[in-house]
This record gives sequence, structure tokens and C-alpha cells, in this order.
Amino acid sequence: MTEPTPFVETDLAGLMATGHWPATHRPMGLGLMVPIAEGSAFGGTPRFADMLAMARVAADVGFDAVWFADHLALRLPPDEEVRGVWECWTTMAGLAAATERIQIGALVACTGYRNPGLIAKMAEAIDEISGGRFVLGLGAGWHEFEYDMFGFPFDHRVSRFEEAIGIIHPLLREGHVDYRGTYFQAPDCVNRPRGPRAAGPPILVGTTGHRMLRLTARYADAWNTVWHKEAAAVEPLMATVDDACRDVGRDPATLVRTAGGNIAMPGYLGVRPDPITGDAEVMAATLRGFRDVGIHHFVCGLDPCTPESIEQFARVIELVDAG
Repeated sequence: MTEPTPFVETDLAGLMATGHWPATHRPMGLGLMVPIAEGSAFGGTPRFADMLAMARVAADVGFDAVWFADHLALRLPPDEEVRGVWECWTTMAGLAAATERIQIGALVACTGYRNPGLIAKMAEAIDEISGGRFVLGLGAGWHEFEYDMFGFPFDHRVSRFEEAIGIIHPLLREGHVDYRGTYFQAPDCVNRPRGPRAAGPPILVGTTGHRMLRLTARYADAWNTVWHKEAAAVEPLMATVDDACRDVGRDPATLVRTAGGNIAMPGYLGVRPDPITGDAEVMAATLRGFRDVGIHHFVCGLDPCTPESIEQFARVIELVDAG
């Protein structure tokens, strides 16, 4: 196995200069996973006003981005009661209109729930609403329960994803695609009007699978892996991502690396499992460990996640920046 690409600060600066990753003053950007479901780390069901309050506090304390899961319903494990989830895209659109500075992204949007041409149009629209603050996170999905509940096919998910991203990418980058596949059709399809960025928003793919990593290397601006409590868990994955890039003829240094971890805040609810623990200094040191192995952006899953706990986390952000 090859060695993981070492972190070089100028690599991230160059990636930001292309417009395909949000600018940050940090060697490693920081994002917040905002609760969007019933029984979430919010301590109940967050309303839109709650999510907006959390996004605004996150911007105030120094987070670079807020992230939202794309689910329709949850049942984890299968013998639990069904938990409802607010629809991700309409929520992000509302927050895009109601905020001014912070980046907004899906972690990650499931290509199995929507037509890929429509996904590209929706992404363009949210990028326009936000003034160029949107990151399109994509994945093939995994929770069979919600596929069944809403009548979406669960078979051949990676093959369906391959066709979907093969439509989404050119629609965002070039505004046009002519695609006829097994699962999706986009004959002479156009994406107009265009938003604030000529090549559309950044594309992030969340995965660890071999075939999906090759698709990530081929199409994406950024890769994501979650949920990890220590940087050592990410290092072997970084090497695998490097290999996938080389397999498709891409320089591994041109792919943004992102990761995420759950974090136990005072009053930990146990909703987000296997969290990073400790005082502010210990948490900051743990997060810096991810930066040191080459992660460019880290998504924090606070538990509990409320405006108050986000304000408490400000001290950790200060220490990460100071270290």
C-alpha cells in the first residue's frame, strides 16, 4: 500500500483558488453537522427556526460550513420506531436564503431518491440562492428501509450512482449532457440558467468502497469519510484514496479530503455514538490530529447539538486554530 499524501498547506490554497472548494483561513476547515431528524442530538425534533439558529451561531463562533443529512425516514436498528426527517434540499434552500456567510452542504445527498438531472438543477438553484455557498455532497445511499418505504429501487446502487454522477457532473461543469444509460436518461439535457459560479458548486462524494472511490477520483472535488474518533482510523483510507486517484490518472493532491467525528459535549445524550471525549484541550488536540494526517475539512457531530452547545464548542475552535 502506498503512503498517504502528506498535508501541504499550499495544496489546499490551490484547491480553493480553483473555486471548487470553499475558501478558509485555516489549514483545516471546520463544519457542523446540524440535526434534522426526530430524536436527534438536538434533544428532540428541531424546527426550521432551531436549525437556522444553530447555523447562525455556528457562523458566529467560526465554523466554515453547516452540513445536513439526506434521509426520508430512519429506523435504526430495524426493531426501533420510525424516526421522521425533514427533507434535506428544501431545508438547505431555506437556510441558504436566511444566512449570509456560512457554507451549506449535504452530507450526503442520495442519488437514489431523485432524478440526477433534477439534482443538478436543484444544486444550481441553491448555489444561486446562497450566492455561491453550496457544496453538493453525493452518495449512493445505504438505508434500505427508506428506499422500501418510498418505493425507490435498492438494487445496483453503485451502477445507478455511476450513471447519476455521469449526468450531474457535466450539467454542473458545462451546463449540458447527452446521456442515455440503463437507469437514467438525459438526452441533450441543458442546465440553465447558471448560478454564480461558471462551473457550478463543488462536488463531494462520501464513500469508502473501492468502485465508489474510483468514481470519486474521476468526478469529485472532495471525498468524505465519517464517523471517526481518532485520526489513526483515517490514515489507511487516505492511502486507498490516493490509489484510486492514480488508477484514473489523477494527481491525489488535487482531491480535497474531508472527515467527520462525533463529539460528546456536556450533557451528552448518546444519540451520536463513539464520540470524541475530553476537555476542550483534548478535543482540540484530537481534531488537530486529523489535520496532521491530511484532512482539509472536519465535520463535527456535536451531541447535544443546540445553540448553547455550539457556543460552548467555540473554545475548541479557538484551540484548534491556535495549535
